[in-house]
Amino acid sequence: MRTDAVVLLSGGLDSATALAIASRRDSRRCAALTIDYGQRHRTELDAARTVAAHLGAIDHRVVSIDLRAIGGSALTDDAIDVPTDRTDEQMTGGIPVTYVPARNLVFLSLALGYAEVLGADHLYLGVNAVDYSGYPDCRPEFIDAFSRTAALATKAGVEGAPITIHTPLIELTKAEIIRTGADLDVDYALTRSCYAPDDAGRACGVCDSCQIRRRGFADAGVADPTIYQPSRAYE
Repeated sequence: MRTDAVVLLSGGLDSATALAIASRRDSRRCAALTIDYGQRHRTELDAARTVAAHLGAIDHRVVSIDLRAIGGSALTDDAIDVPTDRTDEQMTGGIPVTYVPARNLVFLSLALGYAEVLGADHLYLGVNAVDYSGYPDCRPEFIDAFSRTAALATKAGVEGAPITIHTPLIELTKAEIIRTGADLDVDYALTRSCYAPDDAGRACGVCDSCQIRRRGFADAGVADPTIYQPSRAYE
């Protein structure tokens, strides 16, 4: 079956919404691509499989790479603690230790290659430059630069049919993202966003990702389906 689009799917809220936009709003036949990069929050990998099925991906592939080999991030190095209970000022005051060096550069390159293999004309990812944690590889400037590079570095681009990269969430607030997904019947209970879940997969509630997610549901007026650790339960 022909595939129209590849969607980078982490298992989190944003990437699930991006897949829903590609498949349900834009009516594309989507293949989902998940990267197992050695992340400490591995519950998102199981979530990605469930979300891909829920949103009708015609294929879901998990590719493994080992970013723990270079470390440098709280998400790939157990010696670096995931920051918790940070204020808004702290969360917007610089690039946090949860930034994974070159992650989106690597992920986009893999997704671009996969799109070429499948003959897909479109690539979707759920990066966001509004309610985000200061990652430089989530900015429009990076996506624009990568798109230009992709047109030069691929057979599709050289032959005059470059793969179009879509970032439908990049200028939306977290609340707007959630409302968009809710309108597309995304089941956010299937998604995982926490950087420091417990062994049962329950969210910590206090890492940057949990705080942004929790506030997004509140601002959207949508019930938060996240299961938090008992000591971190929120109304």
